[in-house]
Amino acid sequence: MPTSQPGDSQPSRERATPDNLLHTRTGTEVSPEDMVLATGRDITPRNLAWAKRKLDEEGPAAIEKLLP
Repeated sequence: MPTSQPGDSQPSRERATPDNLLHTRTGTEVSPEDMVLATGRDITPRNLAWAKRKLDEEGPAAIEKLLP
């Protein structure tokens, strides 16, 4: 795989991540555990309760706010 050389002004198109891989939604349910893990927190009753509230309020799209 080619690598960029010093002075190259643009990133190689071969190294760019395709758009369909940049999205976090997979079409499956987002669980409270998924939400907690996306924040980097430990799975504890308190964190799971927070995640459940977020999912109840915002739906599965809530995880999009946590992940790039």
